[in-house]
Amino acid sequence: MKKICFTVENDGFYGTYYECPKQSDHVMIGLFGDDPNDYMAKCGAKWLHKQGVNVMCMSPGKKDYSHVNCPIERVEKTIEKCKSRGNSHFGIMGMSTAGMYSLAAASFIPDITLTVGLTASDFIWQGFEQGKKDGCKEWPVPGASTLSKDGKPLPYMPFVYEHPKYWNVIMEETKGSGNYLCSRKTFDDSENGREHPEAEMIKIENICGYLLLIGADDDTLWDAGKYVRRMKKRLEEKAHNCKYKAITYEYGTHFVLPESMLRIALPVGLRLFVSLMFRSAKEHPKECEQTRKDIDREIRNAIKIWMSGGRK
Repeated sequence: MKKICFTVENDGFYGTYYECPKQSDHVMIGLFGDDPNDYMAKCGAKWLHKQGVNVMCMSPGKKDYSHVNCPIERVEKTIEKCKSRGNSHFGIMGMSTAGMYSLAAASFIPDITLTVGLTASDFIWQGFEQGKKDGCKEWPVPGASTLSKDGKPLPYMPFVYEHPKYWNVIMEETKGSGNYLCSRKTFDDSENGREHPEAEMIKIENICGYLLLIGADDDTLWDAGKYVRRMKKRLEEKAHNCKYKAITYEYGTHFVLPESMLRIALPVGLRLFVSLMFRSAKEHPKECEQTRKDIDREIRNAIKIWMSGGRK
């Protein structure tokens, strides 16, 4: 694939532009994996090329999945760079933490007219770092948000657990669960400890164009299904600028990605891989696969609507 790389130092963001072999003026900002040049990012770009769009993959830093006051302005700089390459329509798609980032960015940037939030929360989290610290692989950063705007941290939900208890609770929850990671208790306890003030909720009613929200109730990292239903309720109660579809599944795990995208990454053994990662996928393999196939159709249809100017 033809690609152009960008750095924070030279361009104001860390990303890689993958030009679609078929000429297009639509570009999807893809928040896949830990790095815009890693295997998952390339697979996501290949899948989106099949949908006829250019792709700009981005992440906070090189092989860095920490999120500490990551500027929303980086997405704005990404869009400006995409405009210089002949794009006039801008979408954003992210899963997990990047799903939250996608929703937050779209709520601030009206140029974004397709937003796909997969397993995304409806609130901003406390900032966190990943690496190695006191035997922990992840820890919350005191006084920091995951995201910032205009040089200031966005209001966020503080985690109820501090370092090192934060990681110890996650490990205790994960042990013997049959899942590669469980952090749902950390999120549930943090939410139950206090009500969300409006300031830390993502203003999804400001998102323009088409919004697609997807989550599964068997997600072990956080209660993605609840967050999607809460966002649907928010849009029902508030005036909003977008057409939207909010979908929850009983089974699907945290990997609510299109089946055919995952097949690019794992042409053989996909079911086995997901079942080794998540207990629900092992106990409900057919249901989880059907969820991924349905998501495949939903996202491809959302892209078609976007590319047709919303006429379908």
